[in-house]
Formats: sequence, structure tokens, C-alpha cells
Amino acid sequence: MPNPKRRHSQQRSAKRRTHYKATGATLTTDSATGEIHVRHRAHVSEGKLYYKGKVVAEKAPVKK
Repeated sequence: MPNPKRRHSQQRSAKRRTHYKATGATLTTDSATGEIHVRHRAHVSEGKLYYKGKVVAEKAPVKK
């Protein structure tokens, strides 16, 4: 496999890396609860787990 004969400059490496940018998380409003959450992730609201506007799981009552 070929290897470089000389070292690449820092400027050359920086030019290549200019396209790697950090982006913020995309937020959306849930249709059922109206809360803002990260897209494509389940979120908890009032003790219930929601995903795509539907209840996926509820918090089980504590037995004594």
C-alpha cells in the first residue's frame, strides 16, 4: 500500500477538515404533550414515556 513520501502541511489538513462542523440537535414539538424534545428520541412527560406522540410506557405504581 502506498505511503506518502513527505509530510502534508497543516494548511492542507485544515482545508480538508473545513467541512466537519458540529451541528445542534434538531428539536420538535410533541403532538400529544406539546413539549419540545430531540427528534427521533423518546421523552418523559408526567411520568409517561412518549415516542411519536404515543405513550410507550407508563411508570408502574409503587407497591407497599
